Parts: sequence; C-alpha cells; structure tokens
Amino acid sequence: MKLVHVVPHIDKEAAGPSYSVPRLCESLAARGHDVELSCLAARGDIPGVRLDLHPEWPVLRRFSVSTSHARAMIAKAASADIVHNHSLWSMVNVSTGLIVPRRNARLVTSPRGTLNSWALRRQRHLKRLLRPMQWSALARADMLHATSTVELGEIREQDLRAPVAVIPNGIDLPDLAVRHGPNGVRTLLFLSRIHPVKGIDRLLRAWRQLEKLWPDWQLVIAGPGELGYLREMTELAVSLELERVSFSGPLYGAGKAAAYAAADLFVLPSHTENFGMVVAEALAHACPVVVSRGTPWSEVEAKACGWWVEHDAGRLAEAIDIAMRLPPDRLSAMGRNGRAWMERDFSWSSVAAQMEVAYQWLLGGGDTPTSVSLS
Repeated sequence: MKLVHVVPHIDKEAAGPSYSVPRLCESLAARGHDVELSCLAARGDIPGVRLDLHPEWPVLRRFSVSTSHARAMIAKAASADIVHNHSLWSMVNVSTGLIVPRRNARLVTSPRGTLNSWALRRQRHLKRLLRPMQWSALARADMLHATSTVELGEIREQDLRAPVAVIPNGIDLPDLAVRHGPNGVRTLLFLSRIHPVKGIDRLLRAWRQLEKLWPDWQLVIAGPGELGYLREMTELAVSLELERVSFSGPLYGAGKAAAYAAADLFVLPSHTENFGMVVAEALAHACPVVVSRGTPWSEVEAKACGWWVEHDAGRLAEAIDIAMRLPPDRLSAMGRNGRAWMERDFSWSSVAAQMEVAYQWLLGGGDTPTSVSLS
C-alpha cells in the first residue's frame, strides 16, 4: 500500500505524537509499505520513510497554516491508497481532511486525545474559529483511529459514526538496567509535560499528606513546561512547605531512561489522556505505576502492575501510600509484570500489523477486523 501520514509538527521530543507517529510510520515501512510522512517540522530522518517538509506561514502560527502543504496534499491524495491524518485543530489537519475525500485515497483520522471534554474546553475561543471546518473534515473521514476504548467513547460522544479502529500506540522496549534494593532515598517519579491537564497540583497536595510519613522517599517531577505554569507549581510546593520535591526539568534520551530506571514507583494523575505514553514507558522500564482514572489504563490492576484511582488528592495519596507500604521485592515483581505486558501487547510490530489489517479492510472490505468498531 501507498501510505501518506500527516501531522503538523514532530519536532518536540516531549510531545506524544513526535514519538508515536514516526514509529508507526517506520513500523509500517518495515512491513513493506510505501510510507511518507508529511509535516511542517521534524527532528530528523525516519528509517524507511520519506519525509516531506513544508514551510508554514510566519503569522497565525497557532493554526499551523501552510499553503504549500495543502497544494501537496492534492497530488498525494490522488495517488495514495491511505492518507492518515493525525490530530485536530490545525489547518494542516483541517485542509487534509477537506482535500482527501474528493480524491482517490481513503482518509483515516486519529484525534489523538483532542475530542475529550477537557481538551475541548481548552482554548475554546480559538477552537470556535476552526470548528465548522474541523467538524466538516471529521465527518468526511472514512475511518477514525482511537488509541483506547476510552477515546472510542469520546469519539462516539461527538456523534461521529464512521468505523473506528481501536489500536494502541506501541512502545520500544529498552534494555533493563539492574535494579538494586533500597539504598538511601527511594523515588516516586512524575515524568511528563508540566501542564494543567497532568494534575500536578493534586499530586503536590497528595505528597503533602505522605512526605512526613515516608522520610526515605522523594518526589521527582520531570518534564518541560511553560515557565508561567512551572513557576505556579514550584510556588505551590513552597506554600505547601514540601521538603523532598524536586523539579528536574526536561529529560530526553539516556536521561529519561535513567530516571525510569532509578524510580521505584511512577505516578501520572492526569485529568484526561487518550493514551498516556509515559505510562507505557514506565511499564516498559519495569516500574510499577499509580495512574488516574482520567487515563485509559484500568488494566494495570488486572495485570498486577499498578493502581488506577480517582485523581483527587486524597485518593491519590491513599494509593501511593499503599504502594509505598509494599516490600521492595513486591514492587519489583509488579514492575516485571508490567514489562511482560508491554512485550506481549504493545510492541510496534504488533501495532503496525493491526493498523495494516484495518487499512486493508477499509480498501477492500471483507470481514470486519477485531480492532474495528462499527457505528
């Protein structure tokens, strides 16, 4: 198949699509498909994938406007089998969604978490400007893609009736560092964007309840963030008189891997996530997790690798306290359970194979794949 994937930008390492979209493209190319990724900015080459970059207007950057990209999509849609459009609320996505249905290619759209109620309320005045065109583009998709059953529900709540392929993001499995028993201070790790959606304020309030109970534990908050919100969170930590909290800044590559390897427990108390790539990363590093019910990770309890809890400060503190009370070898065993789960169900080869089957069904019909939910 000739596949064209579209995403506004993949140049920020901390952004989920900057990892998941290129790896999906690379994994599909490894299965023998002709794959191109079209965008406005990228970090570098992608093995086996043609990278098609276009300039964006120097004004209205919030909307990612590129007439060059729109013109190119007219030609691509005439010759491709599938155009897979990732994310919403940029003119790159809107124009792709409006151009493709009039031509040869079938259109697949991945909202990537942009249709949940929390996300729709954010920057509402800007989205109101794009909504008529964005909803028209969404309604024309031949198939939608959700990374979880939670996101499937969000899609259906918007009365979008196209078939939905429910296929998770994949995860690269790192070589595991040797984990030693507790030696001095143990670490509860938060690693993600410093952003209001992540529930960091509730994490800090939960930590206030725990810090004096657990003098051998520290909370490390790692990740990039806007200076204003980061300052607000550091000021909150000071006002709560927290002593063993550190904001370590962005971590990438080896630094990120080292943080996961050094952590005894990972926490993500988000208000909402369509997937939550950092949860998969933590589990791939054999680190047990405490995650909020705003994330689609309810199975961490069934897989015995974590806790899935309400994201208010009290419930969060209770779950973290339970985890901290476990013997270190029990926590390590839970981490190994998570690693085994990632190996079994979240490898990129498995994800690409599922996506391939969904594409083939969209083009040729036949029996509906198990991953596809019909309206």
